[in-house]
Amino acid sequence: MFNKYNIIVVGGGHAGCEAAAAAANLGSSVLLITMNMATIAQMSCNPAMGGVAKGQIVREIDAMGGYSGIIADKTTIQFRMLNRSKGPAMWSPRTQNDRIRFAEEWRLQLESLPNLDIWQDTVKEIVVKDGKASGVVTSLGIIIESDAVILTNGTFLNGTIHIGEKRFGGGRTGEKSATGLTEQLVSLGFESGRMKTGTPPRVDGRSLNYSKMEEQWGDDERGKFSFTDVDLPMEQRCCWITYTNEAVHEALKEGFEKSPMFTGRIKGLGPRYCPSIEDKINRFAERDRHQIFVEPEGWKTIEIYVNGFSTSLPEDVQLKAMRLIPGFENARMFRPGYAIEYDYFPPMQLDLTLETFRIKHLFFAGQINGTTGYEEAASQGFVAGVNAHQRINDLHELILKRSESYIGVLIDDLVTKGTEEPYRMFTSRAEHRLLLRQDNADARLTPIAHQLGLVSDERLEQVKQKVEAAEHLVAYMRSQSVSAEVINPVLDQLKSSPVSQKTRLFHILSRPQVTIYDLAKADESFADLLSQYSKEEIEQAEIKVKYDSYFEKEIEIVNKMRRMEDQEINPDFNYSNLVSLSKEAREKLIKVKPRTLGQASRISGVSPSDISVLMIHMG
Repeated sequence: MFNKYNIIVVGGGHAGCEAAAAAANLGSSVLLITMNMATIAQMSCNPAMGGVAKGQIVREIDAMGGYSGIIADKTTIQFRMLNRSKGPAMWSPRTQNDRIRFAEEWRLQLESLPNLDIWQDTVKEIVVKDGKASGVVTSLGIIIESDAVILTNGTFLNGTIHIGEKRFGGGRTGEKSATGLTEQLVSLGFESGRMKTGTPPRVDGRSLNYSKMEEQWGDDERGKFSFTDVDLPMEQRCCWITYTNEAVHEALKEGFEKSPMFTGRIKGLGPRYCPSIEDKINRFAERDRHQIFVEPEGWKTIEIYVNGFSTSLPEDVQLKAMRLIPGFENARMFRPGYAIEYDYFPPMQLDLTLETFRIKHLFFAGQINGTTGYEEAASQGFVAGVNAHQRINDLHELILKRSESYIGVLIDDLVTKGTEEPYRMFTSRAEHRLLLRQDNADARLTPIAHQLGLVSDERLEQVKQKVEAAEHLVAYMRSQSVSAEVINPVLDQLKSSPVSQKTRLFHILSRPQVTIYDLAKADESFADLLSQYSKEEIEQAEIKVKYDSYFEKEIEIVNKMRRMEDQEINPDFNYSNLVSLSKEAREKLIKVKPRTLGQASRISGVSPSDISVLMIHMG
């Protein structure tokens, strides 16, 4: 029935979509197998993309030729750049999206790729021959051959949904769970575990009283994720903010005795940084209120997402407590919140390419690796799709360094340190975050994607022009001065100390109170020059000037670390014979199989003295 495919991708979520698209765009014949074609790229939880650190990931995916940013831009109903009051390393784009349109655009994008086929079915088993993944067996009993397999199963592996004392199988509300794969992989020697996530109730927007809530509009000056030209919706929708109170908390506590979290029915650990409402009021008992974000699910729908009210309490408790929130007094619920437990595979069983150590040509991406979030999943899917294609064609693999991208930080954290709770990306996880800003993702990663063949010559040239334009502006400001008589009136308005003589524009802009447009007010020739540059080029130049000394220090640190990062370790290196290593270090090194000394140094339990021993034995 089926011809052999180069790559089979199992699962049509965010990881699966990016994996399938990347491999197909590189030239592989790809089959995407999903349980339900109507829910491809479904936003199972919050209908939003980006946010702190997550927005940087979406921009990185876009810079390398992925589609998450483009799809998010096309379907956005509100855009906000978070953390504008902080430094540029913290700026994080976020969109509220139309849930239905997002899934539709992803499906249309996939259907437009000539090398990509889609099949609606459930995969029950991986075909393994000579230690390699070579196909799949579906629930219909169909055997489909391939050169590689990518598993992106999300929350569907033996998924169990919890609502109060009710418990039933499902990978998402209204959808069945996937069985068989976990059991097979465990029989092949893989280690598995259980994790938990949850979602809030959805309500009828017509039943809410928005006058009791705070309005939350998007940015007046619209931004976007994609570095390409995308037609953005002309308008934005309003979101709202309200708060829980002590009455809400007391009503929720009445259901604690039936909570699957507190009765022990849920064994898996949930996301630390996105706890359920019952977990919040239990862990933070001193707080008398918690923020609730009231977010539309799309342009035309009346369905509202109650962000901040994730819960698995009984549905009657949910409704009773929710109606005590200001603005929700007459709320009508479309569906209750619920928790879901699912199988995952600790990611220390993976190489940095996301290929499994135990079975060659088998790749894992997304929540199967213990992560949470669309963005984290999509980035893993992209990397897995690229590396599956490169692997079967004996081409150079894609491994992004921690100093190159948030994606590199994410994958290195997972495979080097592992995770026992749902992993979420934060700016604090990236030690070089000043270099890994959302604004320069294209400069960092588009050249790499061009070498792989994922972006065009034209797009690479556009990036080069942007970088050169910013550098030209910086060079101009280094070389040109402004007199004290001209600049001091502007500095006085900004409450910045005056200068006593002609001063370079570069040094004036280095002051925190001064913007590049303030310089333009004082210097007419500079204003004329700025008019020749795009907003992005001007922003890049300003950031380069203001953080020049910090960039130099950060680059110096990266260069110092590069010696260890570039020192490769033979994959067949025998740690067992190194008795001078600590026992824990030997066990961890054998398990993780680090590729470099740098990666080895980040393994928990491997001490600096252990690294010294390795360096000696490696000569």
